[in-house]
Amino acid sequence: MRLHLLLLLALCGAGTTAAELSYSLRGNWSICNGNGSLELPGAVPGCVHSALFQQGLIQDSYYRFNDLNYRWVSLDNWTYSKEFKIPFEISKWQKVNLILEGVDTVSKILFNEVTIGETDNMFNRYSFDITNVVRDVNSIELRFQSAVLYAAQQSKAHTRYQVPPDCPPLVQKGECHVNFVRKEQCSFSWDWGPSFPTQGIWKDVRIEAYNICHLNYFTFSPIYDKSAQEWNLEIESTFDVVSSKPVGGQVIVAIPKLQTQQTYSIELQPGKRIVELFVNISKNITVETWWPHGHGNQTGYNMTVLFELDGGLNIEKSAKSWRLESKIKVSAELCSFRRLWERILPCPFQFLIIAGNPWLVDASL
Repeated sequence: MRLHLLLLLALCGAGTTAAELSYSLRGNWSICNGNGSLELPGAVPGCVHSALFQQGLIQDSYYRFNDLNYRWVSLDNWTYSKEFKIPFEISKWQKVNLILEGVDTVSKILFNEVTIGETDNMFNRYSFDITNVVRDVNSIELRFQSAVLYAAQQSKAHTRYQVPPDCPPLVQKGECHVNFVRKEQCSFSWDWGPSFPTQGIWKDVRIEAYNICHLNYFTFSPIYDKSAQEWNLEIESTFDVVSSKPVGGQVIVAIPKLQTQQTYSIELQPGKRIVELFVNISKNITVETWWPHGHGNQTGYNMTVLFELDGGLNIEKSAKSWRLESKIKVSAELCSFRRLWERILPCPFQFLIIAGNPWLVDASL
């Protein structure tokens, strides 16, 4: 069986200096339907169905045939809006962004009555530059389009080839063209699961302001070099450099358990920049691989990456190891399958079945 080093996973928040501030817009928002006949308060994170239920405007969506009775909610176009005051001086910041961690799903975004962007993917994180439109007191609107109607429009516009299924089986009482919208698939119904194509803001919304530069993205992956028989780590970081001059500094990567600390010099030019680092782990250090429960130890490693940049800007990323606990099950039904692959693969190998329960989310709202 293939060996794996337990990746230094589960990224933690970055430690920063006063070169960055953040203000969350989660909490109370206003919601109204397409023709303005229904207005109500709603929470963010949240969705329209939950807001209607909390205000007593609909009953429990999971009771009897309420998935059909409340289908009108998903077919309407709803708007989330909020007015707010930013608790810091905007003029002191070179760049101000609106960050939406999760929007469900198709929407047009207006900030101070100016259209700043659109969303069409429930799983994406969106960032919009609002430096030129933000004020001390602001308004924000997310004008949603029904995901059901959007999917139908996209299906009608797509003529090159067929995208199945057009509609689910009638017994599911679900919505059609689910594969034309990047949304939680089970919200259009799934087997015995009811259809609730929600609309709303399901993750955090915030204002980010920063000077000099900002770390937008950070990822890494371990690589095992078979020829050299050693582990390496590739780190990739994406920066938005708003300084008019290059930003220099150094990066310190530390993995204490592997007795590894390496320092790199960097210089970031203005604009969007990517920093790629290659960390070599000495062959003299014993690296314990990670195994599923019952097949070996679940060894993990912690890592810190510290960016020390010009202007006194320090950005620290931590990666904490986590343990995957798995139940191992050997299935007799795979015996014939194993014999088939033994004829195809000349080298010995081992089957490892990780058992789990198929689970359709029990609360789609």
